[in-house]
Amino acid sequence: MSNDVYRKLAKVLDTLPNGFPDTDNGLEIKLLEKIFTPEEADLFCDLRLSMETPVQIAERTGRPLDGLDELLTRMWREKGQIQGAELGPTRVFKMLPWVIGIWEMQVGRMDEEFAKLSQEYYQHFGPEFFSRGPSLMRTIPVGRELTPVQQAMPYDRVSGILENGKSFAVNDCVCKKEERLLGHTCDFPLEVCLSVAPIPGLFDKHPWGRPISKEEAYAVIEKAEDAGLVHMVSNVENGHGFICNCCGCCCAVLKGINKLGLTDVVNSDFYSVIDADNCTECGLCADSVCQVDAISEGDDTYKVDQRRCIGCGVCLESCPVEAIALQPKPEAELVASPRDDAAWMDQRSKQRGVDFSPYR
Repeated sequence: MSNDVYRKLAKVLDTLPNGFPDTDNGLEIKLLEKIFTPEEADLFCDLRLSMETPVQIAERTGRPLDGLDELLTRMWREKGQIQGAELGPTRVFKMLPWVIGIWEMQVGRMDEEFAKLSQEYYQHFGPEFFSRGPSLMRTIPVGRELTPVQQAMPYDRVSGILENGKSFAVNDCVCKKEERLLGHTCDFPLEVCLSVAPIPGLFDKHPWGRPISKEEAYAVIEKAEDAGLVHMVSNVENGHGFICNCCGCCCAVLKGINKLGLTDVVNSDFYSVIDADNCTECGLCADSVCQVDAISEGDDTYKVDQRRCIGCGVCLESCPVEAIALQPKPEAELVASPRDDAAWMDQRSKQRGVDFSPYR
C-alpha cells in the first residue's frame, strides 16, 4: 500500500511540466520515501499548483477538514514538501514540482543518504530535464559589467529584481550543501542563495532561509561577485523569486554543461568576447575563473567557445588588461524567455507532451 502511494506521487510529479522521470532501480521512489510519509504523499497528490485554503482543499477533495491545516502546515514549515503562505489569519498551500521546488526545500533536512540518492538520480533526471525547452534558468551578467549602452532588459540586472522586492531571505546553496555532505568541498561561499518576494515580511516565519534586509541582499550579491560566482534566475521575464549564485563544480544546472556535456542549458542574451590585440595571454580567465570552461588557449590569444559561454560576465572581472567584453547575441540567436512561470509551464508541458491541467 505505502509503495503504491509513492508511485502515485512519482507519477503526479512527472505529470507536472518540470518532470520526475522513473528509473529501472526505483531511485525516485527511494527519494520520495526519504521525504514523505505515506499520509503526506497521499495528501500531496490532492493538491494543485494554485494556492488554496484548507477549507477549499477539503471541499474539493472530500477530505475531512479536521487536522488538515495542521498537516499542511507541517508539510510546509517543517518538511519543505509544499509551498505555503500566511495571508493574515488564513493559510494557503500548493504543491511544488521536484525542481525548482521540493529538492531545494530539503536544504535544511538533507543528510548524506539523501545526498547520495539525489546525486545518483541526477544521472537520470538531468539528461531528461535539460533535453526539453524552455531552459529552467537564465544568467544575469555581473552588475558592474553591464553598461547602459547595452540596453539590458530589467530582468538582465540584479538591481532590477532586488529593487522590486519588499522582503528578502538568504540560505545555504543546496547544490554546495549536497556536495559537501559527500566530501566534495569547494572554496566558494555557501550562504549565497537569495529569495525575493513582493510582500513585506513574507520570510519572517518562512521555513526557507533567514530574513535579511535589501541592503544585506546587495551585500550577498557583492560577495558572490567577488568570489566569481554566476548569477542565475528563473528563465522568465516577470515574477522572479530567487537569485542563485552558482559555481561550476557544484551547481546542478551548470553540471548540465560541465558533467553531461550539454549545450543550451542556460538562457542568456550575451557572449563574452576577447580582444586579441589587448590580450596578454595570462590565462587567468581560462584557468581559474570561467565556471563552464568556455575559454581556452588559441594560437595567438585566448578564445571563447560561444556554444558553452553563458554570458555571465564573470571572466571580465579577472582580466587585468580589460581585454574581455560582453557582447549581445545576434538577434537570430536570442531565445525569448516566457512571460512568467505560468507561460514557462505551458511551454514546457507542450515540449514534454504532458497534460497537467488536473493540477493547475
